[in-house]
Amino acid sequence: MAVGTTLGGLAATRKGEGARRPLVTAASLKGFAARVVPPLVVLALFLLLWEVLCQRPGAGLPPPSRVLAEAHDIIVDPFYDNGGTDKGLFWHISASLQRVALGFTLAAIAGILLGTLVGQSEWAMRGLDPIFQVLRTIPPLAWLPLSLAAFRDGQPSAIFVIFITSIWPIIINTAVGIRNIPQDYRNVAAVLRLNAFEFFGKVMLPSAAPYIFTGLRIGVGLSWLAIVAAEMLIGGVGIGFFIWDAWNSSHISEIIVALVYVGVIGFVLDRLVAFVGHLVTRGTATA
Repeated sequence: MAVGTTLGGLAATRKGEGARRPLVTAASLKGFAARVVPPLVVLALFLLLWEVLCQRPGAGLPPPSRVLAEAHDIIVDPFYDNGGTDKGLFWHISASLQRVALGFTLAAIAGILLGTLVGQSEWAMRGLDPIFQVLRTIPPLAWLPLSLAAFRDGQPSAIFVIFITSIWPIIINTAVGIRNIPQDYRNVAAVLRLNAFEFFGKVMLPSAAPYIFTGLRIGVGLSWLAIVAAEMLIGGVGIGFFIWDAWNSSHISEIIVALVYVGVIGFVLDRLVAFVGHLVTRGTATA
């Protein structure tokens, strides 16, 4: 009885100690500081150097202090809408993201299917791979005149530019992943007599997923690059048009603010695809 009581008291004590364990520990704070402090220090030094260099007379770019003053309105009120293209940054970014979402989704579907075909079939690889290698070297904006001639409208033309720019890394990485499927997996699938659709869903995609998501990460970055460049030429609402319009109006501070938004959103898109890949592959794809 005494032993039981002692063990019970010990278990309760340990349970109480576990319950009282702080959620924020010194080790977690140290790890957080190690990740956050270095970029903040580098950013502060960069802003200080920028401020010093651009304060001198005749500097081509405004210093950060002047950027904040001149672009104050678009920073504090990104949601204004005066009709036409006179809109806040939120609406321009939203329009660009919608184009990227559609073009990138189409590229992901087509790229995974074509990459699977190239990776699985020797004949498809010999016939299609040289064509893909040639087409992927064409700059994104070189496709824009052709797409404008074909679609005769800026919206589908921009989506096509996104599609044709981002599809190549998805095809190539998917094909590499399919070719690297272990032979043991193929042997097990043959023993289980999996049909083509079952083999694709249960063996191919899970095995090649880390490669596929690597291609998707590259592709989403290229999509964001392509849409900003394309919107400078097609006009309308979009972050690319906003930057070009600010340049025509000599609003350099607004361009700098827009570029900050472009960089941050590109980073978020990359991390979002990386996070989804980490979940799908259960940690085998690098986040």
